[in-house]
Amino acid sequence: MAGPGKCFLVTGPPGVGKTTLITRVLETLKISNPNLKVQGFYTSEVREASERVGFQVVTLDGRKGPLASSISSPESLRWPSVGKYRVDIASFEALALPELQVKEDTDLFIIDEVGKMELFSSSFFPAVLRVLESNIPVLASIPIPKFGRDIPGVARLRNHPGATIFTLNTGNRDFVKEQIYSQLRDLLQKH
Repeated sequence: MAGPGKCFLVTGPPGVGKTTLITRVLETLKISNPNLKVQGFYTSEVREASERVGFQVVTLDGRKGPLASSISSPESLRWPSVGKYRVDIASFEALALPELQVKEDTDLFIIDEVGKMELFSSSFFPAVLRVLESNIPVLASIPIPKFGRDIPGVARLRNHPGATIFTLNTGNRDFVKEQIYSQLRDLLQKH
C-alpha cells in the first residue's frame, strides 16, 4: 500500500484538551482492538501544589521523563527555552525517539505533541517524517499557529498529503473524538 500514510492531526489552543482527547481515542480503540500494537508518547503537565512547573514525556507503556521545567538547575541554563520553561532535549530524546522507531507490526503511532519544545531536538522531526512515510496511521497533536505563524515543522505536517486536521474547542470535543475514533477504527480494520 504505497502513498502517504494517514495522519490525524489534533490542534487547538493550549489547555483545550488535545492530550485528553488522544488518550481517550486510544483507550476506546484498545477496547475494540485488544491486540493493537501502539507506539509513541504524550506530554503531560508537571504540577507542584496547584502550579504548573513543567512538562513531562510519558511513553505509552508508562515510562516518564522530564521535557521542560521552570525550575532552573546549573545544567538547565544551557538548555533552549520556551517562555519560562527550559527544554531537556536529552531526556526527551531518550524516551521519545525509541518510541518512533518504525517496526513491522506497529498498528498506530501516537505523537503528542509536535510542538516548539519537541522540535528543539534535531532528531525528532526526521523521526516523525519516517513514521509518516511508513504508511502506519498516526494520531498526533500540533499547536495552533501563534499570530498566524506556524513553526516550519508543524507547517510541513499540516500540509502533508495524508493529513486530516481536527481543530478542537470546548464545544466539539466529543464530536471530534467520535470522528477520529471511527476513521481510525475503519483504517485499522483494513490493515
